[in-house]
Amino acid sequence: MPEEEFRPVYHPAGYDGGLRIALQDLRTGRWISMRDLLAETPTWSQWTQRTQVLAAAAAGSNVVDAWRTEEPQSVAALVMHTRVVVERTVRAHREGHPRTRELWREAWQSCRLAAHNSPADPVPWVCLLALAQLDKEQLQQEHRMSPPGPLLFPGPWGLLTEADRRDPYNREAYHRMLQFVYARRAGGSLAEAVNFVQWVVSGAPEGSPLRVLPLYVHVERYREERGYDKALDLHWATEDAARDARKALHGWFDHADRTTSSLLDLSHLAHALWGALDFPEAARVFEALGSYFTPLPWAYRTSDPSDRALAEDMFLRARIRSLADAREPRPGANR
Repeated sequence: MPEEEFRPVYHPAGYDGGLRIALQDLRTGRWISMRDLLAETPTWSQWTQRTQVLAAAAAGSNVVDAWRTEEPQSVAALVMHTRVVVERTVRAHREGHPRTRELWREAWQSCRLAAHNSPADPVPWVCLLALAQLDKEQLQQEHRMSPPGPLLFPGPWGLLTEADRRDPYNREAYHRMLQFVYARRAGGSLAEAVNFVQWVVSGAPEGSPLRVLPLYVHVERYREERGYDKALDLHWATEDAARDARKALHGWFDHADRTTSSLLDLSHLAHALWGALDFPEAARVFEALGSYFTPLPWAYRTSDPSDRALAEDMFLRARIRSLADAREPRPGANR
């Protein structure tokens, strides 16, 4: 297909065909495919990813309640119920809904029940980390534990430890911790975020998607500095940003299976490499994305981050530029 005819697709399942089918059925009120998919999920990492995507789709319906009614002893149904109530609580908080505190209490109780009934599962602890961002004043003791290293902040380190114990370097757990940093009422969130991701990357094993985490902080810094000001685009060509992009490329992407990789991680890496003018390497990541696209982080490079069409246009421009450069013959290549 000619590049000018290429149109990217946004789908939360990405390359996960089984998840795509489960989502289709879920949206029509059917839960059997969801149950069967979760029953055959091979790793805690994929279990975490699948339950998160399914919950985002199920939060506006009662399909998980129907599953629990039919199979009241199902631990997977209980975990999905927990996912759904946490998703609803976070959304209510974001929208300033008057029932947020009530939903928060219900979600917290469901997390504890799921943790008790599925003791090896990291998801209940990941969900508790998601709820921690609602406690901006850090009033709860479990949200202001002493940090494990210098330059880090008091926070829900015990919850992270529990998730880590069950699935070391669980991607969502650390992203939830980063969201907690941004939500803290204490000042210096970006500085704390930088210290946090540097601490994470220093311990994350080769091939871990957490090697991409610093790129999310670069995007947040760009967003806070009103990234649609084109004069700020040079941020991505700075030594720090370019170095973090290369580290993510070689420390994660070169070892990753694209069919199980987060589309958001791939998008952030393609965006960072393109911004650093490293077009041949960016092209590799765009090729791994295939036909898929995520609005973020591209939306922050536009005049209206809420307009998905503008984000798609920015993505296409970056993709075309990177692929064109990668296909240009290099001087002396045929000598």
